[in-house]
Amino acid sequence: MEIILMDKVGKLGSLGDVVRVKDGYARNYLIPQGLAKRANKANIAEFEARKAELEQQAGAKLAAAQARAEALAGFNVTVRQKAGVDGRLFGSVTHADIAEALGAAGHAVAKGEVRMPEGPFKAVGEYSVTLSLHTDVSCEIGVTVVGEG
Repeated sequence: MEIILMDKVGKLGSLGDVVRVKDGYARNYLIPQGLAKRANKANIAEFEARKAELEQQAGAKLAAAQARAEALAGFNVTVRQKAGVDGRLFGSVTHADIAEALGAAGHAVAKGEVRMPEGPFKAVGEYSVTLSLHTDVSCEIGVTVVGEG
């Protein structure tokens, strides 16, 4: 299916690009999220009419993400989890745990913005985590996992 992108989508294209994607990806994700519309004459004409407004909105989103990244850069958050004597956790520390800890510290971060390429943490220690706040903006934070109990 050919679609026109209404916002920048990582590994796919930027605002205004007409791309071909699988039907299910377009119908089930891109179109419902407002990231794309079908590339027909009416939607392309509507996009051309609203192009300046959409570019301004994209610029505002990017500026907000950059401001959040500056506030979070180098931030260190502590997550408490039950652990055994040897330092292994009963369970693990996941995206949601880190997002919740950041929210408690006053930084609103969605769990989908937390990137953990090696998977959840299963032991006590200090880790580095990447936050992907926008397709063009990411920052590193420190996570200290402390055992309790």
